[in-house]
Amino acid sequence: MSRRRKNNGRKINGILILDKPVGLTSNAALQRVKRLFGAAKAGHTGSLDPLASGVLPICFGEATKFSQFLLDADKGYQVTIKLGVRTDSSDAEGEIVSIRSTRHVTDEQIRTQLKTFEGEIDQIPSMFSAIKHNGQPLYKLARQGIEVERAARRIRIDHIDLVSFKGREIKLDIACSKGTYIRTIADDLGELLGCGGHVIELRRSKAGPYGLSDSITLDALGELISEGGHQAVDQRLLPLSSCVVDFPELQLPESSAYYLRQGQAVQIANMPTEGWVQIHHQDGEFIGVGEILDDGRVAPRRLVVNG
Repeated sequence: MSRRRKNNGRKINGILILDKPVGLTSNAALQRVKRLFGAAKAGHTGSLDPLASGVLPICFGEATKFSQFLLDADKGYQVTIKLGVRTDSSDAEGEIVSIRSTRHVTDEQIRTQLKTFEGEIDQIPSMFSAIKHNGQPLYKLARQGIEVERAARRIRIDHIDLVSFKGREIKLDIACSKGTYIRTIADDLGELLGCGGHVIELRRSKAGPYGLSDSITLDALGELISEGGHQAVDQRLLPLSSCVVDFPELQLPESSAYYLRQGQAVQIANMPTEGWVQIHHQDGEFIGVGEILDDGRVAPRRLVVNG
């Protein structure tokens, strides 16, 4: 009879904002961070392609309970697109399918076409996305030369701004909803401009409330470990409540906090009438998140287990 392996990692809670490097999968980056921290439990909150760098929130311990809120959060990207060359994957790793002139493309044309992406639009995911078809990721099928029909998805582009246009390369700054495929935007824009295009550099600049200014690289984490051990890297952890900072905040007295922790909905004065809330004890301790019920009470949905 086999025995379950005991996890002897450190039980730590918090959120690290990693600046993921190009060339690593999100899971490989997660495993490196987990080893650096010596953590018992950790998970990332939404994959970045190996081609992409930038903001990758990593949740430790109790923070994993709140990772879904970061998965569902809005994102920001900085992308460089090479015009004139279209690839089958819409990025630099794909096979070239067409080469066309870019002589006719102007700043004004680019800005005009970018406006067509703003607001809510339907986007057909790339065959090189991680969406699954009959249990298989689309990118695996694409690499076998198999293409399947994909349903359009409703996404939202809050802004898509032209940062620069030099030679055949354009740089864009994009703020968008979850589930937006930047490589698809690059391909669609290239076709609208009549020259084709593909992503050559992609950097996630924001995930929910977190930006690049909150992030740290793997090299910097390694230096902190060398200089100050786990205590030094632990100081880079953000509190659990930081991932739901946009939720309205409720302060509960001791009695209400007690019943909520037992799984019971409670009534509090001056609550929002609907939606999700972050819940704190009257002394400031973060308890978790809850949802306002139709009868006006707040029900616990994700609670922090202390100790």
